Order: sequence, then C-alpha cells, then structure tokens
Amino acid sequence: MKFRKKPVVIDAMQAWALIDYAKHNWPALPVWMRDLYDKGGVVFTDRTISIPTLEGTMEAQYNDWVICGVKGECYPCKPDIFEASYEQCE
Repeated sequence: MKFRKKPVVIDAMQAWALIDYAKHNWPALPVWMRDLYDKGGVVFTDRTISIPTLEGTMEAQYNDWVICGVKGECYPCKPDIFEASYEQCE
C-alpha cells in the first residue's frame, strides 16, 4: 500500500534567522519559538539551537530549518529534506 502525506501548512524558519532574532531583535522572533523558549529547554548558541522534543533534545544546525508542526511541536529539519518536502505558500 502507498500513502501520500496530507497537505498541511506549517510554520518554519531557518535556524540562522532564529539565532539572529534571538540575539538582536527578540520581538521579531516568531511567537511559536518564543512560546517554546518560555516553556524551557531551548538553548541558542551562535551556530545552533537545542530544541526539546518528545524524542529528546535535538540540535538544529545553522542552516537547518526549524519546523513548528500542526500540534505545536517543533523540530529541526535538514535543508535538503525540507526542500524536497515543503513549498512556500501564502
């Protein structure tokens, strides 16, 4: 049997942009990332973001995408996988 993923709209931003907002313009950081940070466990460094997930803490590298899923869960995604799986929508 084959299955196709249902179309869903997610929020996502590359880690480098999130790191820049966290360092220089906190109010511009997306609400979903500020909310996750407020819950605890998110750690920003100059090149990475540590993100708590149900599977444990995951690390988003500088060029990775950070996705906020349909249930508010956040996790990193490598750029090549992101490009193959998602397209921008309005």
